[in-house]
Amino acid sequence: MIYTVTFNPSLDYYVQVNNMRSGTVNRTASERLAVGGKGLNVSLALKELGDETFAFGFVAGFTGSAIRDKVAKLGLDCHFFEVEGQSRINVKIKSNTETDINGTGALVSEKDVNKLVKKLKEVLKEGDWLIVCGSVPSTLDEYTYSNLFKKLKNIKGINLVADACGKLLTETLKYKPFLIKPNIYEMCEIFGLSSVPDIEGIYACARKLQDMGARNVIVSMGGEGAVMVTETKQSMYVRAARGQLVNSVGAGDSMIAGFIHEYLKSGNYFAALNFATAAGSACSFTKNLATKEQIEYIESLML
Repeated sequence: MIYTVTFNPSLDYYVQVNNMRSGTVNRTASERLAVGGKGLNVSLALKELGDETFAFGFVAGFTGSAIRDKVAKLGLDCHFFEVEGQSRINVKIKSNTETDINGTGALVSEKDVNKLVKKLKEVLKEGDWLIVCGSVPSTLDEYTYSNLFKKLKNIKGINLVADACGKLLTETLKYKPFLIKPNIYEMCEIFGLSSVPDIEGIYACARKLQDMGARNVIVSMGGEGAVMVTETKQSMYVRAARGQLVNSVGAGDSMIAGFIHEYLKSGNYFAALNFATAAGSACSFTKNLATKEQIEYIESLML
């Protein structure tokens, strides 16, 4: 089973504003409301690909109820812990550029996290996957993911995956996650780089992350594709498919889902990276998460 954890789910309010101007009233040309949160996106993408997945998360208030309802309608197996506060609303503005305004999130406490740990200990078994990704609410700190992994370290043979920023990610490396997936800007932030290095420089940074404990590292680079270094000492680069950017939200989450889907099927790192890159590209070319057919079509263009 592939389990995901979303500490900070959201309702994402997408608005199209033609020629948005600052300091005055703007009116939307179109709008829609969708469930957000990186872990939920990963599970939804895995479900679309036909994989068994179960999503955990924390919700609060009337927005939390709306998240529950929308996830139920999508048919995703899940368990949400009810907490204090209000689940966040993220505003995604599409105009001449993309602008995101992300909310803070619910009031998740350590007591709430311990409820999650207890549930995970009940269900996780050897061979299962646990994916944690995205931000955490302001009530939790940058050690949240590493503390979660620490509390689960006695469960043998589970595959840990982490996708986050800064210390929220790097603190997990001591628990040797099977896969991490920083994007190129997150990687530059980790190593204090003022500009994006060339491919060899990206490989070098990815290997440093391996030296810190990660078994496999994917560095996603948006329209430029993705780089990967593996625990089998392989280094590889896949170019992204060319197309019109429609919406970048969920592309990185689709990459994680695509990689795990193909890796479980073939056990081949390059095939998995190629499919992951196709999944990320397909997602960026559509308003929603991509369908399996869309991903497979994009992959066929990359072969």
